Amino acid sequence: MRREYFSLAFNSLRRRKLRSYLTMIGVIIGIAAVVSLIGIGGGLRNFVTSQFNVLDTNVLTISAGGSGNGPPGVGVVNHLTERQRQAVEQAKGVDIAVTRIVQFGLSEYNDRTHETYYVSVPSGEQRDAIYDIANYELAEGRFLKDGDTTRIVVGHDYTKDETFGKPVSLGSRILINGTAYTVVGIFKKKGSFIVDNTVLMNEDQLILQFGLAKEEYDIMAARVKEGEDPKTVKADVEKILRKERNVKAGEEDFTVETPDTALANLNNILFAVQLFISIIAGVSLVVGGIGIMNTMFTAVLERTSEIGIMKAIGARNSHIFIIFSIESGLIGLVGGIIGATIGTILALSLSFAASAALDQTITASITPLLIIGALSFSFLLGMIAGIIPAYRAMRLHPVDALRESK
Repeated sequence: MRREYFSLAFNSLRRRKLRSYLTMIGVIIGIAAVVSLIGIGGGLRNFVTSQFNVLDTNVLTISAGGSGNGPPGVGVVNHLTERQRQAVEQAKGVDIAVTRIVQFGLSEYNDRTHETYYVSVPSGEQRDAIYDIANYELAEGRFLKDGDTTRIVVGHDYTKDETFGKPVSLGSRILINGTAYTVVGIFKKKGSFIVDNTVLMNEDQLILQFGLAKEEYDIMAARVKEGEDPKTVKADVEKILRKERNVKAGEEDFTVETPDTALANLNNILFAVQLFISIIAGVSLVVGGIGIMNTMFTAVLERTSEIGIMKAIGARNSHIFIIFSIESGLIGLVGGIIGATIGTILALSLSFAASAALDQTITASITPLLIIGALSFSFLLGMIAGIIPAYRAMRLHPVDALRESK
């Protein structure tokens, strides 16, 4: 019997192809938007997560306050100092604190210029610590040593033709503010713009090259001792820095974050964007549901005679209700299939375009659960939209239905 229900519903839709497809437009748009949005959102979340995987989970990142505009290290108003680094390093639960300078400028190679992040490498004990904390890995060459004045280590992206029109290799000489620097090391590809587009330079040389003040830093990394709670240590470090920088709670000109909290903040932003667009997609689905309801009301009027005949030969009210409910559900399901297909293609296309634009791998997250959920929802939406028309159809009296059809 169940097979006959679906057969009757499917044949009815096939007889009214154009009307059925027009009815599905709202569902198609809504499901396509939801699938593409969630797919792209998942891909972006994975991409953002990979950016923060370059640091250990037990590392606190302390950033100096700035204007809030531009890349890290640009527009900093109140820098971190060596005295503040020593104070943080003395905090309970902190193993070592390392300061860094971030400078944004141009580099030149093969008669082409490129906007570059220059990041300092401290000397002595801090040098080994920062290599470990940042999880730096070399594909070729060596790390910087004390005394490397005109030598640099570059990120993996500098080995691509797109950066300078010619790959950078070991021994290549890159001009920085008119001074030639020799490449002695190249990082392994991390899939992170934080590392892949960075140039490492010894701290003293970076200060000299860009005319910066000594013992003024943009970022500090503090490694938490094993067994200590990063959140507790974070609170202690904030208290120490408030005292050192003479600011009150709530008026901090610095931020202290763990990779987990920074990632959580970005996830909240992505979720807010997804929620906003999901509401818009929800409006499309509501419109689609109203369209299905309208079509099913029209179908009931057009098939009054058919309903009367079915009831006259023994069809029960429940049979009529199920047939019309399945028919409206099929409209939603077919619309969902088309919408999910369009949404998947759209998500994959956008992720490909974003990867090409950012030169980073961003893969849309289209999971079987997402597709099954979208199709189940579209079928359920269709059935819910068809409840009232189906109820009206089953309430028709066979004699009245046959009389109205004449």
